[in-house]
Amino acid sequence: MRILYQFPLSHYCEKARWLLDYKELDYIAQNLTPGLHQAFARLKTGQNHLPILKDETHWVATSTAIAVHLDQHYPEHLLLGSTLSTREKILEVDLLCNELGQHVWQWLLTDLLQQDEAIETVLGENGYLRKFSRYSKPVIKTIMAKGFHLNDENRKGVSKKIQQIAQTLNQQFLSSTGCMVNSRFSLADIAVCSMLAPLLNIEGTPWELESSIHIHAETLALKNFLLDLPLGQYVVQTYVTHRNARVDWRGV
Repeated sequence: MRILYQFPLSHYCEKARWLLDYKELDYIAQNLTPGLHQAFARLKTGQNHLPILKDETHWVATSTAIAVHLDQHYPEHLLLGSTLSTREKILEVDLLCNELGQHVWQWLLTDLLQQDEAIETVLGENGYLRKFSRYSKPVIKTIMAKGFHLNDENRKGVSKKIQQIAQTLNQQFLSSTGCMVNSRFSLADIAVCSMLAPLLNIEGTPWELESSIHIHAETLALKNFLLDLPLGQYVVQTYVTHRNARVDWRGV
């Protein structure tokens, strides 16, 4: 059985879930605890980050490496295209999306740390974190906030970087023919959609909100900026037409 080790709220893990779902592969989404996950990740893959895919005897870390692995072992529904030039273009978009994702994660964490429901998701439904939530909740908040919390000054800088990269990706989308690279859905489309989904509060994702009243004013402005771009509209539509989730993002 394939196991995807993940954080439910991570957009990089959403990207990995989507890769597996697009390939129509069975898997279990197994949650790890932020901070404590590092020992497990380093033991299995020699690095500290999730997602990690265990596929039989293969351990694969990072969403991009997972995409490469899946194409090598499960060639149906190619993620990286069938020609070298297409592969290079797709990986170029994916690389830019990984940079975008770092800025989105900084922005996202600042908002999520103010939402009890987000911390509740991290605690999970069962286990010791849930059982001793009175003590584990503040610890988890501290771990999540470490090195990521934005103040008013650097928040503006992160917003600017998100907008700049989004505009670059928007130009790439407009220069293509229906998808991010040429006319065929690929890793590039999944990467763009996954990285921007947290800012668009798309229905059915971990970042769906019941009401926009809960959105910080600056986050709402950033969301509206993205929705004014053809790229932002494409992301929303792509979730409707292509995000056929086979596993609950909440994990186990």
